[in-house]
Amino acid sequence: MPPRAIYLLSPKELSPETIAVTFAKTSRSPESFRDIAAGLSGEQSAEFHEKWVVGYGHASVAEHAVLHIAIENVSRLAVECIESNRLASYTEKSTRYQKWGADDFFVPPELDGHPLRAETVRTCRLLFQTYADSLAPVRALAEKQSPRREDENEEAYDRRIRSQYVDSCRFLLPAASLANVGMTANARVLENAIRKMLSHPLAEVRAIGEEVRRVAKAEVPTLVKYAEAVPYLTETSEEFYRGEREERGENHKLISADSACSAVNWCQLIHYDPEGETKALAAALYRFGGMDYAAALEHVRAMTEAGRGQLAESLLGRLGRHDTPLRELEHTSYTFDLILDQGGYAEFKRHRMMTQTPQALTARLGYALPRRIVEAGFEVRYRAAMDAAAETYEKLADWNPHIAGYVVPNGFNRRVLFSMNLREAFAFCRLRSAANAHFSIRRVAQRVAEEIRRVHPLLAKSMRLPEGETWQGIEEQFL
Repeated sequence: MPPRAIYLLSPKELSPETIAVTFAKTSRSPESFRDIAAGLSGEQSAEFHEKWVVGYGHASVAEHAVLHIAIENVSRLAVECIESNRLASYTEKSTRYQKWGADDFFVPPELDGHPLRAETVRTCRLLFQTYADSLAPVRALAEKQSPRREDENEEAYDRRIRSQYVDSCRFLLPAASLANVGMTANARVLENAIRKMLSHPLAEVRAIGEEVRRVAKAEVPTLVKYAEAVPYLTETSEEFYRGEREERGENHKLISADSACSAVNWCQLIHYDPEGETKALAAALYRFGGMDYAAALEHVRAMTEAGRGQLAESLLGRLGRHDTPLRELEHTSYTFDLILDQGGYAEFKRHRMMTQTPQALTARLGYALPRRIVEAGFEVRYRAAMDAAAETYEKLADWNPHIAGYVVPNGFNRRVLFSMNLREAFAFCRLRSAANAHFSIRRVAQRVAEEIRRVHPLLAKSMRLPEGETWQGIEEQFL
């Protein structure tokens, strides 16, 4: 019997396209991966991909070619498209732990020569100046609430309290703010990402797509060379946007800041399966037993409440802090209609295992008012800046709603429809309710958990969230 062998095909020695071909060839070659790779040249790899990936559509082969792409100084509005690919990985510049300079914002090229360009730049400068001026008074408040420890130097102290004051001040930063993003993706995902970017309504995003394609072709020339704009994406989007604008006309229903932040319906569970718990428990029996699913379902339906509770405890009772529930929880799911501030959405969108449908970023759903801004005596300037942004947004939206999104600050509210299964709900609620999470997303995590516990208490009781904290308490403390 040949000995077991586990080793790395290193990108230091082999190109991504060669690694992909090496793995692909093992399905029909008895040779070792090392021997296959040794017999390949860059030209042979390209010919293989041209024939099998491009010609015959065996796109899964391209998943073995992985690239790491650095993207710098792009707007946070553009980041949303870049990060919309479910099977890629991203890390971006944090608005919680870094501070922005006065000129760290993007001016869209669509405004070149347009009469609203000057006002857009003035609005961004106002927001950035207000943001810069808010840091000192809100930090002073944070220092009173969290005094410096005796053995703590200035750098360590600032690091400890930074999120406390920056968390509130960041609500002023507009979507035009510049960010850096590190992206890791396989060539199959990357080709699709490039196509989406090239089909985007914003010139900035299309230009990023062209640059990503250019740098990717240097590593995987065959696998991304056919990435082009997709008429289906552009034409469908244009038709829906045009129809919506014609239907609504100028009748925009505005929601005040107070009602958008505190109304009971800011998070609505609009769909769930009443038998969701039964189906998840039946799936667990199916996995570990020998009956068919219909029989497992009937068995759980016939159980007493105590018996079902014991079965739920067997399924989830041993979960440790870092454990992931079994996949059988994926057999039940939930759909929510959510309103949250744009800063919170920037963190929410990272949970790409969900299905998320965000509406366009607007200034028409009101804005959040952080309590620390008020307590620091900065409310008047904060509101003035937010109101100025809303005014500029409306002027831009009358001309181009896509461009108008650039001036919308993090504090403005946004709608997103999302669906997730119970297993993902466990992961989201646990991670985003943690004490070190931003209060905007902690509030959402607690509310989502509450809604799921209401309809599926047997399983959702095993969601271990911080004790003593509720979404109402987070609202009262921070908003």
